[in-house]
Amino acid sequence: MLHALGLNSAEELFDSIPADALLREPLKTPAALSEIELLERFESLASRNAAARRPSFLGAGAYSHYAPTIVDSLIQRSEFFTAYTPYQPEISQGTLQAIFEFQTLVCQLTGMDVANASMYDGSTAMAEAVLMAERVTRRSRVLVSDAVHPEYMQVTETYVAHAGIELGRLGVDAETGRTAFDDSALDKTVGAVVVQSPNFFGCVEDLKSLADRAHAAGALLVVVVTESASFGLLRPPGACGADIVAAEGQSLGVPLSFTNEGLIALAATIYMTTMGRKGLQEVAAQCAQKAAYARRRIAAVEGFSLPYSAPVFNEFVVRAPLEAAGLLRRLASEHNVNGGLALSRHFPERPNDLLVCVTETNKRSEIDALVAGLREVQGSRFKVQS
Repeated sequence: MLHALGLNSAEELFDSIPADALLREPLKTPAALSEIELLERFESLASRNAAARRPSFLGAGAYSHYAPTIVDSLIQRSEFFTAYTPYQPEISQGTLQAIFEFQTLVCQLTGMDVANASMYDGSTAMAEAVLMAERVTRRSRVLVSDAVHPEYMQVTETYVAHAGIELGRLGVDAETGRTAFDDSALDKTVGAVVVQSPNFFGCVEDLKSLADRAHAAGALLVVVVTESASFGLLRPPGACGADIVAAEGQSLGVPLSFTNEGLIALAATIYMTTMGRKGLQEVAAQCAQKAAYARRRIAAVEGFSLPYSAPVFNEFVVRAPLEAAGLLRRLASEHNVNGGLALSRHFPERPNDLLVCVTETNKRSEIDALVAGLREVQGSRFKVQS
């Protein structure tokens, strides 16, 4: 081959690379391993990842739910391996059928008449909902609740930056944790009101009231849902008067990772079909019941409080007597518990608040361990001060 190329050595193939950038010695790689030795090596490395095995109460848009084994089994069938987008319907009937079933199930969950299949994720779905509302109403202002996930808001701001759409904000009621609606902000230029329920702080919004007030001004109500497991318990947004629903499907049988969009829709379809109405209701009920238990136990710890009075599903804000980020670091290092999300990450003015999420995967013993950790960290704080 070198002769055919007019070269005298393999080194001449790399003449374009600067001499000081060339590797002059063998790579420092370990010796080859047998398959058994390689698996043992990976298991050893995985055992060092202590964080992956901690009880976790993280949520805020990404949720740990149990997915039946059948989901992974079916999505690996060869019929679904290559079909990202079915450009040739005549050879993609299986995928098209799965997409149709996905849309049907989404309509049943949300209470809406039609569903697409689908946006990339919940944040881009919200952004597209805002663009859609502007096209439908031909009004260029959209009011967005401050209780919408901050990262969803950032994506939407990027989408509309050059679309001629103005994003106004609606505050959060300090007592309830729900959207503080100001009717004076609604005028004939407002095309949509965007709220999240359960919102970023875990509080369930009064969607019917919000829909009535938006519609009275000729605006649409866009409802964002980050925790789709809530559909198993709460009244569907469509039944509350929502005009557009933008939801994240990760809770529906999809692991906490990044995969192909079509594969996620397929996994969600298999999950919803497998669980059925009763299964989804059971998951939602367990989430709500375990969250209620956690709220009650945490509120009983001296110095800790629950700042919001609105009903919640499986997430809630806790106000600690000390800085939340430091508290969570101590819970992880000293008690091997991921206690939640410090809200200072998105709201610097709230250093002592943390967002706690409880799903059906959290055992009572894990909740008790979280409470014990909070009590011990608080107790050690008083000892240091005294």
